[in-house]
Parts: sequence; structure tokens; C-alpha cells
Amino acid sequence: MIPLWKGSCNQWDCDEMGHMNVRVYVEKQLEGMVAFAHHLGMPEAFRTNAPATVLPIDQHIRFVREVLPGKPLSMRGCVLEIGESDAVIYQELRHLDGSLSAAFRTRIIHLDTAEGERFPWTRRTRARMEATKGTTPEEALPRSFDPDSAGWPVSEITISKAETIGAPRVGIGAVQPGHCGVHGWMEPSWFIGRLSDAVPNLLYDWRSRVGQKTKGAPLGAAVLEYRLRYHRMPRAGDLFVVHSSFGGVLGKTHSLVHWVMDPETGGPWATSQVVAITLDLEARKAVAAPPEMLDELEKIAPRGLSI
Repeated sequence: MIPLWKGSCNQWDCDEMGHMNVRVYVEKQLEGMVAFAHHLGMPEAFRTNAPATVLPIDQHIRFVREVLPGKPLSMRGCVLEIGESDAVIYQELRHLDGSLSAAFRTRIIHLDTAEGERFPWTRRTRARMEATKGTTPEEALPRSFDPDSAGWPVSEITISKAETIGAPRVGIGAVQPGHCGVHGWMEPSWFIGRLSDAVPNLLYDWRSRVGQKTKGAPLGAAVLEYRLRYHRMPRAGDLFVVHSSFGGVLGKTHSLVHWVMDPETGGPWATSQVVAITLDLEARKAVAAPPEMLDELEKIAPRGLSI
């Protein structure tokens, strides 16, 4: 494991649940990826005139222990797999006491910034990758998803498909210039950020009704795992819509599938699946939603979408 980042969680990094927002986790992961690129002999990868860069195309995130304001954090990482023009890297965020906060398993590609085409790693970069190969710690392994599953063909991921099954549109927006990186496309952290913004349109009233049923403390949510497939990277001024579908229940967890779509083409920008819990915001513990409320959630966001 090589050190990639060290810092802390600020109050403004946190959301209405009182803990660090998922977008900020990915922002820190991306910062660590820049450090990784330097270590691999690609210091220009995230600079304006870089001839080549690395881009995430598939990512699994496991959230293990929530991060509260003021808490110190550090990040380490290693290479898990090396392909001709792609690789899988592992990054982990840990608390000051060494306990795991979050783990990221990200497939990246080596990209020509002029043509937007993949091309092979250099021999020097491959050698440095080999020198940093490692394994995922047992406590950070995926639990809910197979991070290597192929998912649906892009041709089958369409707005018309989402509308046909009745998956509600929970988010609409446009890509802001300030959300784009040096190569012109939206930073990956804003995909998960926009999903975080959109989900209350689906779940806010539902959670309130769950709270009335359970007669407990105020309720929120905590994400346990995320799988994101990045199909195309939007640029400033591009539009997006988000459709959501129920993905099932296991114990106290529920799953949702989200499609971030391009309304101009009808095709996908990104697709994702999330496993989450309903959270007692006072006890900071998971709350099991009554079965009838889970049935209601499935009616609100019918099954049918997949990543």
C-alpha cells in the first residue's frame, strides 16, 4: 500500500444526515487517484495539456464506518489488476485509529486526450504498476455486488425503457462548468453527488411515513455499497435526468438502481446500484422498515432497471 492522501472531514463536507456526503468521499478518492498517477510515472495526467490521462469507467465503493465532522482521515492504495490499457486500483480511507471508513475498487482506462481513445500503458508505467500490486483486505471486499459483472448492454439502457417500466424521474439538471475537470468532462464525483441530491425526491416522504409507523426518532439513510458504471462523460452545458427503480430487500437493507441519462440522445451517462439502510439519526443505527412500507417503495419505484 502506498500513501495517497491525508486530511479530515469538514463540517461543510457533511449532509443532512450529519455525516460526510458520498460526493466528498469520491472527491477524496479522485484526489488520491491523481497522487497514484504521479507514483506511476504519469505526473501530467491531470494537467490541462496532458497528452494522456486515466479515467474511471467502473467503480465499486463500500462504506464501512461513517465519517463525522472534524475526524482525521488517511488514504492508501495499490494496484489489483493490470490489463493492456486498463487496470483495477484499490484505495481505502481509514480513521485515525486505523479502522476502515470506505474502500474503492476502480477500473481505470489509459486514454489519449486528443482522440479520446484507449491505448496501451508504457513499459515504465506497467513496471511501476507491478511494483505496487496488492490485494483487497478481507474487511473491504464487496458484499452486495460482483464488481466485474458485465451489466446491461448500453443499447438497452434508454430513457424509453425507464419510462416503460414506470421508473420515476427523480432528478433533472445541467452540468455546470465548475463541476468539470481540466479535460472538460464532468468530474466523476458529481455523478454520485447528483444522485445524492435526487434521491430525496423519491424517499423523503416515504421515510417520514416509515418514521410514523415505527414511532421512533427522526430517520435518514446511510449508504453501504455503491456500484457505478460510467458510460459517457458529459461536458458543461449538457443536460441530464435521473430515473430510479427498486432493486430489492435483504434484511434491514434496501437497494435502488439509478440511471443518469442524456435527454438529448436518450442514452446513458452513467448507471448505478446502491444498497442502503434506513438510519435512526439519534442512535445512528439501522432501522428495519415495515414490510408494507417496502411494498409501497416498490410501487413508487417499480423494479425493472439494472446497471
